[in-house]
Amino acid sequence: MTSFTGVILAGGQGSRMGGQDKGLLELQGKPLYQHVLQRLQPQVNIVLISANRNIDRYQASGCQVITDSMADYPGPLAGMLSGLQHSQTEWVAFCACDSPFLPEDFVARLWQQRGHAPAVWVKSSSRDHPTLALVSRSLKDDLEKWLLRGERRLMQFMREHGGHAVPFADDESAFHNINTPGDLINEEKRS
Repeated sequence: MTSFTGVILAGGQGSRMGGQDKGLLELQGKPLYQHVLQRLQPQVNIVLISANRNIDRYQASGCQVITDSMADYPGPLAGMLSGLQHSQTEWVAFCACDSPFLPEDFVARLWQQRGHAPAVWVKSSSRDHPTLALVSRSLKDDLEKWLLRGERRLMQFMREHGGHAVPFADDESAFHNINTPGDLINEEKRS
C-alpha cells in the first residue's frame, strides 16, 4: 500500500481577491482551506499546508505549515517544490485551497490512472487543473532548477517531465475554483 502526503496550496498573494488570503475566506461559515482539508485528509496519510502568511491561523488546523523555499511568491510551483521538499512519502497530492468541492476519491483516481508517469493532474470536461495533481518526489531537484531559471508554467513542467492529464468525468462543479469575490458570493447563494 502506497503512502501519500497531501499538500494544500494556500501560499498565493490572492491578487484576484484584492490581496486577501484566499484559504481563509469563509464559505458556509468556515475557511475555504478547511473545506479542502475535510475532503483531502481521508485520502492521504498526512496533510501539510503551504502558506506564506497567517501561519498561526493555518497551524490552528493541527497540520504542519510549510512556507515557500523561494522568495517573492513565484506561484503554485514554489508551493509544490516546498511540499516535495518536506514530504516523507514518495508521492504528494496537491490541492489548491480554493477548490472546496474536491472529489472524495481524487487521490485514488489519479494514482490508478498515472501509469508510470511521475506527475498527473486533473482534466475536467472543460479544462486542465494542474494544481490538483499527484507528483513524485523524484521531480524535486528538476523542479527547483526549473524555478531558478525563472520558469513558472506548471503544466509545461509536468508535461516535459513525463506527466499527463487524467480525465475526470465528474460534475464540473467538483473542480470549481473560487478565485474572485464574485465566485465566493455565487457559491454562498448556491449553498
